[in-house]
Amino acid sequence: MKLIQHVRSRIVWSWAGLVDTWRSEYSFRSWIWAKLGSATLAFWLLDGAELALILALGLLVLAAELFNTAVERTVDLVSLEKSELARLAKDAASAGVMMTAIATGVAWGVVLVT
Repeated sequence: MKLIQHVRSRIVWSWAGLVDTWRSEYSFRSWIWAKLGSATLAFWLLDGAELALILALGLLVLAAELFNTAVERTVDLVSLEKSELARLAKDAASAGVMMTAIATGVAWGVVLVT
């Protein structure tokens, strides 16, 4: 029973994080809509491993955006003052999102060309 309660708590907390990020972060909502479009196109054009790859990469972009939001909020919690280290941390997290988006684009390109 303890394991079930543990898993249930993690699901509740994770869902709360998704809902809060959806409500407060425009970029997350933008990525959700972009990924819904991508997934729709993928279901229409692809199957098997190619479909799985595109769907999984889409989820990774969303995960990266959630991590980016966590970094930004943590940096802002520590201090709202302008700081070069804070800027670098936020920029690195944003670059992580960009890299996952590029990976998704590369996968789409390879899938469509081959």
